[in-house]
Amino acid sequence: MGVKMENQVIQNRLKALRELMKEEGIDYYMMPTADFHNSEYVNDYFKVREYFCNFSGSNGTLLVWQDGAGLWTDGRYFIQAEHELEGTCVELFRMLDEGVPSIEDFLEQKMGQGQTLGFDGRVISAREGKKLEEKLAGKKISFAYEKDLAERIWKERPEFPHGKVTVLPEELAGRSTEEKQKEVMDKVSQAGADSFLLTKLDDLMWLFNIRGCDVECNPVAMSYGYLTKDEAVLFIQKNVLDEAALEYFGEKKITVKDYWETVDYLKALPGGGKVLIDSRHCSYTLSKTLAERQAVVEKTNPTELLKAVKNPVELANMEAIYLKDSVALTKYIYWLKTNIGRQEITEITAADYLEKLRREIPEWIDLSFPSISAYGANAAMMHYEPTSHNHAVLKPEGLYLIDSGGQYMGGTTDVTRTVALGPVPDEAKKHYTAVAAGMLQLSNARWIYGCTGRNLDILARQPVWDMALDYKCGTGHGVGYILNVHEGPQNMRWRFTDGMAEAVLEAGMDISNEPGVYIEGSHGIRIENIMVAENDVKNEYGQFMHFKTLTWVPIDMDAIDLSRMSEIQKNMLKEYQQRVYEKVSPYLTEEEAKWLKKETEVA
Repeated sequence: MGVKMENQVIQNRLKALRELMKEEGIDYYMMPTADFHNSEYVNDYFKVREYFCNFSGSNGTLLVWQDGAGLWTDGRYFIQAEHELEGTCVELFRMLDEGVPSIEDFLEQKMGQGQTLGFDGRVISAREGKKLEEKLAGKKISFAYEKDLAERIWKERPEFPHGKVTVLPEELAGRSTEEKQKEVMDKVSQAGADSFLLTKLDDLMWLFNIRGCDVECNPVAMSYGYLTKDEAVLFIQKNVLDEAALEYFGEKKITVKDYWETVDYLKALPGGGKVLIDSRHCSYTLSKTLAERQAVVEKTNPTELLKAVKNPVELANMEAIYLKDSVALTKYIYWLKTNIGRQEITEITAADYLEKLRREIPEWIDLSFPSISAYGANAAMMHYEPTSHNHAVLKPEGLYLIDSGGQYMGGTTDVTRTVALGPVPDEAKKHYTAVAAGMLQLSNARWIYGCTGRNLDILARQPVWDMALDYKCGTGHGVGYILNVHEGPQNMRWRFTDGMAEAVLEAGMDISNEPGVYIEGSHGIRIENIMVAENDVKNEYGQFMHFKTLTWVPIDMDAIDLSRMSEIQKNMLKEYQQRVYEKVSPYLTEEEAKWLKKETEVA
């Protein structure tokens, strides 16, 4: 379908939506990027926002009114959104840019007294719903929150996800579900609640030691959990459970109820209880349901921090998997550099080849996210994804960025390398060198316990800031264990906006380290390793900490300008490259190892 025709389709869909809004008495209708659990990545069934505006990024909210429409998204997606919204008559609102109102401020400014805001309350978080209530209270705005208008327009909507559920053996999980439940309920009691409604999918998988396949690349199953000190109830689609899963739940004394019974179950609870919810992930609809008869205690899911601090079994498995994954990526870079210009390689075939190498690893399950395979100017779009209709052919010149990862029985990987395919312009070399220096500085950080990612972010960003440049995203995020590739509460950034968690870095937390430079129309550079926080020396000043690196893939010396590095930075580079060779070369062919030896030499 051509761009012009595709955009006309979007305009027709918006026209149908506006007609339905008028019929329902809705003045503004809001569609976020979310499922019933406010997940970051969602099944195709929930891609309502994309259906109505063509924007395919993982974060954004579409707002539609009778004479306009706007999409709010963050800096990772500005370039992508401009391309995908072109010709749709949907205006792009660049979140956090100077002078750009938040969606709440926009609604407060634009909505008239007594008007109606519509949305599907199952895909709006309780926190967002509460913010809207407070912001719009002065205008006496009505909320029509039981309105999934897409259901009446999207005739070929994909079916609701219902993939198979599997049990994660305790020898892989490291801890039993009983241990986890007890620790969670201790935290719930400390928070002043007597029960806990858990709605976040990856937390549910971690707690019950199960995995699913209801979201692409994310091994999660559509589910809810309700816990008291005496009982654990799992709401899940019963038709996805085989005999082994049912037997496991029986052994672990987990009561299984159907996913679609959740609301009725909550309505039937005895009144007067105190239920803990995390308003970031619990839906507006469920929080309203609970509040009718229960005291709602709004706190961060205790599962989030417990899940983030990996246990010894998880850490040992991750270290082994990351080495295997690093070997695959190193082989891939060798293949690229020796075949570029000799055979046609596209962004798609390049990503496919890397996936083929990963599939040869015995523990392979799936990709951990759709690979970002981007050549030249395409790499300036942080979350670019090539398609059969829109992709570039790699040439023996310039830079190519590959951000990818795998799901394995033993860990989830995420790694980015930017590769020189031939001659690299001086400006791009300057930028690459700064990014590499920042990544290495953060890798070698030493800090005192109590620091968060806010304290350390400058180490990665400083070489980029020195050039009066910046990257419009955080520097790092947690990574799940055979779970979602993005995980909190730990993260690395200098600015925390409303709703973002800022967590102390604990021993056992893993975190990505991925500074970058993105020059629209020219090039994009990102170098990403995964690290684990560990305890270091403890003395009268406190507990010192450092990072242990898990990723061992060479930094491309063809794109480095050593004259722009300090002696300390050069030594960091030399040490890292040496360790890459030591760890990876035993698993390479003689030819590959010879190449890697040269690739990791720092003059």
